[in-house]
Amino acid sequence: MATARPRPQVMRLTDAAALRIKDVMARADKPVAGVRVGVKNGGCAGMEYTMEYADDVKPSDEVVEDKGVKILVDPKAVLFLLGTEMDYKTEKLSAQFVFNNPNQTSACGCGESVQLTPAKVDGARRTEGAPFSSDNKN
Repeated sequence: MATARPRPQVMRLTDAAALRIKDVMARADKPVAGVRVGVKNGGCAGMEYTMEYADDVKPSDEVVEDKGVKILVDPKAVLFLLGTEMDYKTEKLSAQFVFNNPNQTSACGCGESVQLTPAKVDGARRTEGAPFSSDNKN
């Protein structure tokens, strides 16, 4: 009998992203179950990343627990976010979450929206256990 192959983790967090999410959740007006991450249609490149407090875990959420933080991935976004590293960057005039996504094919000039291609589940885009490419930072 064949054994089930372990499911890959949809996203991972850098230390900076995990610390920032912990800080933001600690300052929430009410207790939250985690941060829900997804994508939506919009912007000049076609799609935008979304983040919001999650009051509860929905049965359809993909739950990612990394570095003590609970991320709830919208089920419609899983194939777009598969393999994504979420980071938090602080620069002189800005601070923001950054998604280093191997499924991102382009981004608009202002950086607010992206074009994404769903990950192929047959492993054609990325083999299990292979390192993520670092050249997808747009």
